[in-house]
Order: sequence, then structure tokens, then C-alpha cells
Amino acid sequence: MIEERKFHYSQFLFPALFVLVLWVIHLLKVNTNFDFVQFGLYPRRVENLFGIITSPFIHDDWEHLTNNSFPLLLLGFGIFYFYREVAFKIYLGSILITGLWVWVFARPSYHIGASGMVYSFASFVFFSGFIRKYYRLIALSLLVVFVYGSLIWGILPIDYRISWESHLMGGLCGLLLAYFYREFGPAPKQYEWEEDEEDDSDPFLPEEFEETDDKIEIIYTLKKKENN
Repeated sequence: MIEERKFHYSQFLFPALFVLVLWVIHLLKVNTNFDFVQFGLYPRRVENLFGIITSPFIHDDWEHLTNNSFPLLLLGFGIFYFYREVAFKIYLGSILITGLWVWVFARPSYHIGASGMVYSFASFVFFSGFIRKYYRLIALSLLVVFVYGSLIWGILPIDYRISWESHLMGGLCGLLLAYFYREFGPAPKQYEWEEDEEDDSDPFLPEEFEETDDKIEIIYTLKKKENN
């Protein structure tokens, strides 16, 4: 039986609080003139491993922050609505796995911003919808791609001022999480005629059908037609 999913304000609460934290941190950065970039992720520096966790909370400017905020809100709500059982694990996995891969494979430079999470969320929602054949999830992901127009091109090394490595690793992370949590989330609606068990009986079989080890014995029962 598929559990009916209903909207509740709490499903929007955590994504909104997460984005709010990003804005508060950026306000502190602007008002204190403190160089938060040092908390970014610098690949293959052991002393900078903490950047795996801290880098998503740091943004370069208001445009950078604004571009990440909308998809984080929309996709975050979708994850809590459709995958509330594992939503926090998806958030944590998107941060840790994406950050670790960037730390291992990316070019030596400071990588900051939550765009890796955006790509992980979008990839997760898209591939999970494809795996589960739940096309509302695919539509949600495509809506974000449409609004957040640079999403596809962001995984290519076109602009080296952008951490395309975070985008690519985030997309791969979302694919991995979609496969790992493939048993969770919504399923396509089933209609009554799809749930009915198939009738394996053969209308053309005789009334009695006996099978033994040596042979198959078929017994027919004939009824005499009565004359009026």
C-alpha cells in the first residue's frame, strides 16, 4: 500500500532554515569584512579537510548566494516532501560526498558555495524519478534546470572562475544517492486493475486434473442431456 503524501509546513521548514543560515553567514561576512574564503575547500590539503563541511556555507557575493538560494529551497522542499524518511541523510550525503570528491579530484584552489548541493539535489531528484518512474520528480528537476539556466553547462570547464568540479561531483553524488535510496520515496499510482491478481486457471481444463509420478490421468465427467 502506498502511503498518501500530504503537505505540511514542516517539510518547508528545514530547507528554509538552511538557506537562512547561508544568508546570515554572508551578512556577517559583508559587515565584518572578515575573509571567510579561508573556510573554503582547498583540495588535498589535510589541514583544510574541515572545508568539506564549511565550504557550502560560504559565498563570494550576493549574486552567488541568490543563485543558489532558490534551487535549494525548491529542491529541498521536494526532497522533504517525497523523501522525508531519508531527507536529512540526503542533505548530509550531498555535503560530505561532494566535498570529499572535490577535495580529492579538484584543481588546487579555494572552492566555496552551495552549488555542489544544488547539483546533487537536482541529480538525485531527476534520477530517482527515473528509477522509480515517478515523473513528477523529473518535472521538478527540469523546472529547476529551466529556471536555473546554467545548470547543465555548469558541469563543463567553460568558466574557470566557477568551481565546475563541485558541480560535476555534486551531479555524480546525486546519482549515487538516487541509486542507494532507490527503495525510498514515492511510487507511481497503481490502479485497481493493476493490483488484481492474475487468474491462472484455464477455462478449457477438464473438471478433474490428476498428476502422478508415472503418468497424467485426465478424468472427464459427462452429463446426460435431459429431454423435456
